[in-house]
Amino acid sequence: MSGHNKWSSIKHKKGKVDAQRGRIFTRLIKEITVAARMGGGDEESNPRLRTAVAAAKAANMPSANIDRAIKRGTGELPGVAYEEATYEGYGPGGAALLIETLTDNKNRTVADLRHILGKHNGNLGESGSVSWIFEKKGVIAIPAEGLSEDDVMLVVLDAGAEDMKSDGEVFEILTHPSDFEQVKKAVEEAGFPIDSAEITMYPKSFVKLEGKHAEQMLKLMDALDEHDDVQNVYSNFDIDTSVMEQFE
Repeated sequence: MSGHNKWSSIKHKKGKVDAQRGRIFTRLIKEITVAARMGGGDEESNPRLRTAVAAAKAANMPSANIDRAIKRGTGELPGVAYEEATYEGYGPGGAALLIETLTDNKNRTVADLRHILGKHNGNLGESGSVSWIFEKKGVIAIPAEGLSEDDVMLVVLDAGAEDMKSDGEVFEILTHPSDFEQVKKAVEEAGFPIDSAEITMYPKSFVKLEGKHAEQMLKLMDALDEHDDVQNVYSNFDIDTSVMEQFE
């Protein structure tokens, strides 16, 4: 299983939804604003905006907040101008990090990231240093409890999935981005529960972390996740379940 999805699982189990709601809303508002600025305020003709609005609705963001964010993006309302920036680096044990940000001050953001990484035995790298490790994929996570692996695999492969992996607790379905929606629809129609479904940057290879490096990496991911300018963090670390349980 990928470090990215293990981290998603950890956040879910830690039960920080209420505490993080304000931060989640901030990130979603930034994404909606930028999507509307770049592609217009019509969801039908702007796939990025459509995805962002769907994520906002899934997080129970009020419609008024969504509408205001769109209007700030299209210029109908005044607002802060956010810039996209992606940073690359390394965590403990040499794990790769791809950090996507939306910020109104790149100098502040890069200084903050350098400080966070340095504090947790990581460092920023040059552009292109780790991006080659990742590729865009649709990833759908299904809880394995009570389900037959053969049954799930039959449904998702028939719908166009590229691969399915399992760690005993979760089935992880990988798709080409263009096939993501049809595979997700097939999973829903089959009645399988979905833990998460997203188009993400998926690592081509993984780095196994143990002991101190594993603990440091989880703390680093937590610190990055809490930064307001950070939209997404992708990594290729892999760790044992026992370490995850200690961190939770």
